[in-house]
Amino acid sequence: MTKSKTTDIQLDNTHQLATLAGGCFWCIEGAFTQVKGILSATSGYMGGQTTEPTYKEVCSGDTGHAEVVQLSFDPEIISYQQILEIFFTLHDPTQLNRQGNDIGSQYRSAIFFHDATQQQTANKIIREMSDAKMFDQDIVTQISAAETFYSGEDYHQDYVNNNPENQYCQAVVSPKLAKFRKTFVEKLK
Repeated sequence: MTKSKTTDIQLDNTHQLATLAGGCFWCIEGAFTQVKGILSATSGYMGGQTTEPTYKEVCSGDTGHAEVVQLSFDPEIISYQQILEIFFTLHDPTQLNRQGNDIGSQYRSAIFFHDATQQQTANKIIREMSDAKMFDQDIVTQISAAETFYSGEDYHQDYVNNNPENQYCQAVVSPKLAKFRKTFVEKLK
C-alpha cells in the first residue's frame, strides 16, 4: 500500500487545486476525470487530526477526515465556479454526514478552499443556491481552509474505471455518472 502526502500549495501560475468532499470519493473522482480542464483527480483524505490516515481508519469515523478528491485544473479551460457547479450536481449537499447509505462524518459535504478567492466563490454559490431554494432543505456543505491532503491508497485511484463490475459502482456510481454525462456533455473530454 503506497501512500503519499501533499499539501495545499498552488501548483504554478497556470494550474490550480480544488479539494472537494461529497460522499464516496469514487463518484466525485469518476466524474471529474471526464471533465475538460481537469488535469488530475486524486482520491484521498482531508480535514482530520490523524497523520497518514488509512482508509480503514477514516471509515471508522474516528480520524475526523473526509473522503475527498483533490483536483488539479487549468483555470483557462474550466473555472473554479464551474467545478463547484458540477460538484453540487454530484451529491446531495443537504445531507449531514452522509450520502445515501454511506453514513458518517467521512462522507460529509465539504469544500476545502486553497485561497481567499475560492472561499468567496464557494460562499457565493451556496448563498445563491440557498436564495434560489434549489433544494428542499438547507445546504449543510462545510467551507473550510484546505489542510494537509493525504492521497488514498493506490487501489482507490481511478476506482470506477478499474472496477466496473463492483456492485457499489454498478448500483450507485454508474447511474450518477450517466446522469452527469447527460447534464454536462459540453464539458466532457
